Amino acid sequence: MADTLGLLADSFKNMGVSRAYGTPVNLNGEEMVPVALVSFGFGGGTESEEGASGGGGGGFVVPLGVYVTRNGRPVFRPNTIALLVCMVPLVGAGGVALRRAIVAARR
Repeated sequence: MADTLGLLADSFKNMGVSRAYGTPVNLNGEEMVPVALVSFGFGGGTESEEGASGGGGGGFVVPLGVYVTRNGRPVFRPNTIALLVCMVPLVGAGGVALRRAIVAARR
């Protein structure tokens, strides 16, 4: 079990800021740095009287946009599609909360 945890720890050492901010790319004379939302997790199992149990993990990456260097200053350009996809649940939850607040205020 200790070997498995060591292997998992080694594989996740580079999962940090280097995954959220990509390698700078020059395109048409502009330097661009991709930015993403990165999330991951994993879990392990144990042995019991009935046998061994397993574990697993997963993650996701959402491309948020890029930083573009213009006149020596970084400017963030958002990925509008990802922004809309992320905003839909937020706006929906806000609408439900507002509706419940209005119903509670009328009572």
